[in-house]
Amino acid sequence: MESRGWAQLDFIFVSGDAYVDHPSFGPAILCRLLEKHGYKVGIIPQPDWHDTKDFASLGKPRLGFLVSSGNLDSQLSRYTAARRLRHDDSYSPGGKAGFRPERAVLVYTQKLRECWGYQMPIIIGGIEASLRRFAHYDYWQNTVRPSILAECEADLLIYGMGERQLLEIAAQLHQGVEIGNIQDVQGTCFKVPGFDYIWDYVPLPSLAEVKRDKTAFAEAFKAEYLEQDAFRGKKLAQQNGHQCIVQNPPALPLSVEEMDEIYDLPYERTWHPMYEKAGGVPAIREVKFSITAQRGCFGGCNFCAIISHQGRIIQPRSDASIIREAKCLTSLPDFKGYIHDVGGPTANFHRPACEMQLKRGTCRGKQCLSPDVCQNLAADHSSYLALLRKLRQLPKVKKVFIRSGIRFDYLLLAKDDFLKELCEHHISGQLKIAPEHISDRVTRSMGKSNSRVYRRFVEKFTQMNKKLDKKQYLVPYFMSSHPGSQLEDAVELAEFIKEMGYHPEQVQDFIPTPGTLSTCMWYTGINPLTGERVYSAKSPEDKAMQRALMQFWLPKNYALVQKALQKAGRLDLIGWTAKCLIRPAKKAPHGNPRVHQKAAPKKSFKKKLVK
Repeated sequence: MESRGWAQLDFIFVSGDAYVDHPSFGPAILCRLLEKHGYKVGIIPQPDWHDTKDFASLGKPRLGFLVSSGNLDSQLSRYTAARRLRHDDSYSPGGKAGFRPERAVLVYTQKLRECWGYQMPIIIGGIEASLRRFAHYDYWQNTVRPSILAECEADLLIYGMGERQLLEIAAQLHQGVEIGNIQDVQGTCFKVPGFDYIWDYVPLPSLAEVKRDKTAFAEAFKAEYLEQDAFRGKKLAQQNGHQCIVQNPPALPLSVEEMDEIYDLPYERTWHPMYEKAGGVPAIREVKFSITAQRGCFGGCNFCAIISHQGRIIQPRSDASIIREAKCLTSLPDFKGYIHDVGGPTANFHRPACEMQLKRGTCRGKQCLSPDVCQNLAADHSSYLALLRKLRQLPKVKKVFIRSGIRFDYLLLAKDDFLKELCEHHISGQLKIAPEHISDRVTRSMGKSNSRVYRRFVEKFTQMNKKLDKKQYLVPYFMSSHPGSQLEDAVELAEFIKEMGYHPEQVQDFIPTPGTLSTCMWYTGINPLTGERVYSAKSPEDKAMQRALMQFWLPKNYALVQKALQKAGRLDLIGWTAKCLIRPAKKAPHGNPRVHQKAAPKKSFKKKLVK
């Protein structure tokens, strides 16, 4: 500030992440965008929340404070699915945990009020605030909590990606509009005393009602979910105690020109120098040489928050902007010739699902791919293929990988050469894919394609690699204990894993994070869109059995797998035939059962070579 001759900043951004100036990090994007539009911006990353010293370090801003927990929900960054503390945090210096508090948005806002009083505007946003904008189920406390805007001392909440909203709010504050009077910006939530202060809205069941009645919770979620569209969505309102939380419709999708403006900003593409001593910030390693080609996802996975955050309408960048970024990457001193990814939430969703979405929004209560494929879906990779071909021709580029998600059901619908070029040019030995489950009952609850579609993709992938004379393999991701998954579904998945010869190294146990349809099903036992009852494994033992079945071959899982098969009435899977998951347990000398294992290989007595 001194070197630039700035006596006062316009905005100060308080973030739960270490500061990395890269377009994969929300604080960097928003602060660079404000800077481009003429605002003076400072950042306080990961302040010490035990006192107010750090919160006063950059002085009092002219227009207000911006608060975010960072790229991750602070609860998710601190706790596992089993509610155990995590030992690392890739968004912190050296990857160490403990640099951000629980419920960071609440804590930071409270400290700012202690420091600066109630006359200073505070605007909250990011994934943590965005997905808690109404009364929500909190898995870590196993209770329904109020809207985060009602709980904290902030004035305004930005939900979604935030660029358009923030510029509109900044312009109004600069013109002298009081923060309490900014109530017309799409993609924001504000608070008023009650329904008498608003008009033309859809009322939701109150906080008191959704806490008392799970059916009311499901009704509230359904209304929120169905109005999650920038073109046709309506204003929503929910009474949270003495305050009424009002949500304006989502912000309009960004144009190609607006996307280009954001990703053409002059990022340093590395962490702040103050983290050098700690070894930097690990989160950048996965994205440093990756390119965001688009935002949004019409895949409709019920366990994913992207629908509620980025929306279902694809927002692409221009090829020219992406190529400029690729050339920038090739000029970095540690570039080795490999672009690690070109994609988004789903890599091969590079265009809107249909042209009608850009005129009238997404279909209310319908998905593009599940349970059935919409007849208006335009499955087409031509623009994405053209982009990838241009990137492959750039000097210094040896290979362009695709590592963000591939929707294999969409791929199978397209009549183009995407699978061929994917196998020939854009993977190296392994392709990560996410069928998530194989039971039809579970995939319906997930909003995913069924097992027949996945088997057809596996067959085509195998045939294509054979045709190209390549030895490449699929690495599938599966999820345990998702709503709808009963023990027999978990056994069916284990049988499939055995049949396909898979050995998944990582198993994702479902975590009920705020704002997703799956979380609503997990908490209420109701599919809010259909009203049907849904089973969820909630006891630690049930969850452990479903998880163990996905790695049935591990000796440590033997007892759990045996118990699960006995409970499911599938003793036919304990034996010596090829279809069996585990072998019968032998009796130890003193009568205790022990796991049957293959004999250990004989020790070699050859002299070992020592470097």
